[in-house]
Amino acid sequence: MTISVILPAKNEAEGLRRTLPSLRALMPDAELIVVDDGSTDDTAGVAANLGAKVLSSPYSMGNGAAIKRGARAASGEVLVFMDADGQHDPSSIDGLLAKLDEGFDMVVGARDWSGQAGVHRGAANAFYNWLASRMTGFDVKDLTSGFRVVRAEKFREFIHLLPNGFSYPTTSTMAFFRSAYAVAYLPIPVAKRLGKSHIRPLRDGVRFLLIIFKIATLYSPLKLFAPTSATFFLIGLAYYAYTFATDGRFTNMSVLLFSAAVIVFLIGLISEQITALTYRKD
Repeated sequence: MTISVILPAKNEAEGLRRTLPSLRALMPDAELIVVDDGSTDDTAGVAANLGAKVLSSPYSMGNGAAIKRGARAASGEVLVFMDADGQHDPSSIDGLLAKLDEGFDMVVGARDWSGQAGVHRGAANAFYNWLASRMTGFDVKDLTSGFRVVRAEKFREFIHLLPNGFSYPTTSTMAFFRSAYAVAYLPIPVAKRLGKSHIRPLRDGVRFLLIIFKIATLYSPLKLFAPTSATFFLIGLAYYAYTFATDGRFTNMSVLLFSAAVIVFLIGLISEQITALTYRKD
């Protein structure tokens, strides 16, 4: 089983000086790929001097874009994705690979609360995990972890679905669940990152909100649209009962709410069919 380790990196020269030597010592035969996402420091030079294959971008395209470029260029049968900022311990890879050998298609390194980058991020990730667990029926331990091992052939099936931004872990995980590929979680330690985080709470607040909807629509859109439709219908029914009891009439607002319930439900049915076509493998 050949292995390729892919590290997306943007201004991570300091982290690579710690991560790459450890990776090479632990996995001398693995292919190491550093995807330089438009760095302004010496990320590419450090990676090349430490023996990694470097894919450089002339400008920043995003974490997900770096993952896609690395996955396309990798030659290994198994892909290992990890951060270049020193948070992920290369010694954890052996445990992830051992779990993969048990018959899984993806194994994700799951962080505990102490491994989250702040209380707000931890609370948001806990909510994502809960929502994904409800949607899939599986116990999702860490939906947004970027430390994972996957079978290359199966991961490449979903490259066209991956966004260029930071939510590639969410998208790939839900795609594997949707396609009935086996996913496992393994607890991992997480160190404090070197350098500054590229995530900005205000700028990325909308992005995290969109992730919530993406979780639902990637797996089963009707599970999102059906309850929304039912909510509109029940509100319309309650408002109609109120206006009939007080004024003895059926109002335009009730018509609007009932119409919204029907429209939302039909959109859910169409989305369900589109999602099924998206995951069809010819």
